[in-house]
Amino acid sequence: MTRKAQRRPTLAVVGATGAVGTVMLALLTERADVWGEIRLVASPRSAGRTLSVRGEQVEVLALSADVFDGVDVAMFDVPDEVSAHWAPIAAARGAVVVDNSGAFRMHPQVPLVVPEVNPEAAAQRPLGIIANPNCTTMSMIVVLGALHRAYGLQAIVAASYQAASGAGQGGIDTLRSQMEKVAGSRDLGTRSGDIRGVVGDVEPFPAPLALNVVPWAGSLRDDGWSSEELKIRNESRKILGLHTLRVSATCVRVPVVTAHSVAVHATFAAEVDQAGAQEVLRGAPGVVLYDEPAVGEFPTPADVVGTDPTWVGRVRRSIDDRHSLDLFVCGDNLRKGAALNTAQIAELVAKDWSR
Repeated sequence: MTRKAQRRPTLAVVGATGAVGTVMLALLTERADVWGEIRLVASPRSAGRTLSVRGEQVEVLALSADVFDGVDVAMFDVPDEVSAHWAPIAAARGAVVVDNSGAFRMHPQVPLVVPEVNPEAAAQRPLGIIANPNCTTMSMIVVLGALHRAYGLQAIVAASYQAASGAGQGGIDTLRSQMEKVAGSRDLGTRSGDIRGVVGDVEPFPAPLALNVVPWAGSLRDDGWSSEELKIRNESRKILGLHTLRVSATCVRVPVVTAHSVAVHATFAAEVDQAGAQEVLRGAPGVVLYDEPAVGEFPTPADVVGTDPTWVGRVRRSIDDRHSLDLFVCGDNLRKGAALNTAQIAELVAKDWSR
């Protein structure tokens, strides 16, 4: 009997005290129990705290090389620079790292995995690292992966409606503070600059988010594109294995706490129709088709937040192109967009121990 067959794998959760790390711990309780020992890891300032995992109190350990000794799978949710340094160390100690940061997503030797779309990619990990996509890409890729299998995807035009939580806890705090400041005034939004004057500090956003939308997310890249927009392009290509896929995205921040939405215009090799596309999506894993606009049924962030699937509605064939569909997708950016997909990848790796 092999070592893997004798015990359940040991899991480390790195960044356990963060917003996504907290969701990861909740998922460990909610999902099937495939793990043996679970180690919680965070920065030295969080070391010594205890957190509940599967009904037990577990002490948080300070991030160091030694904490990865004996670890089989490590789920990372830490800043890019922290992952860039520590993920190779964890892999060198024998752990398979599932990384939620952007440090390795486009590395040619690191698979970028969405289990409903390309689970086979997780098996090819020469560096011992598997990457999790950006939460905005995740909001649409499960739906597009299902449609690609049926019709052959050729191009995407996307406009995102991204929640404040995509900018971390600071984004949530800023939105809530701004909402408190604008509450009760019926005149705000009627004169140029009046909202900015009331809310004051807008960080981490470039403009007020309350009573507003901000057509910018990420950092500036060449020719006026943002890093978030390029992530949608580059990551979609890699996940789907379509390296010449035409992608154009505009990323917009909206005054929603959690759950990203994306309006998508997708063009395919084959002709499409509304009923056929709806049938494909109705049977797709990880997708909820919610598409009865006549009775007000279509996904919104308020419906989707706190749920695992990607929700899709407003599915219709383009009036001017029999090869194109227009649709609207929503997904919880902290669950499927980060913690859940990371957990699903880790569970794929954990299956090695049951064979």
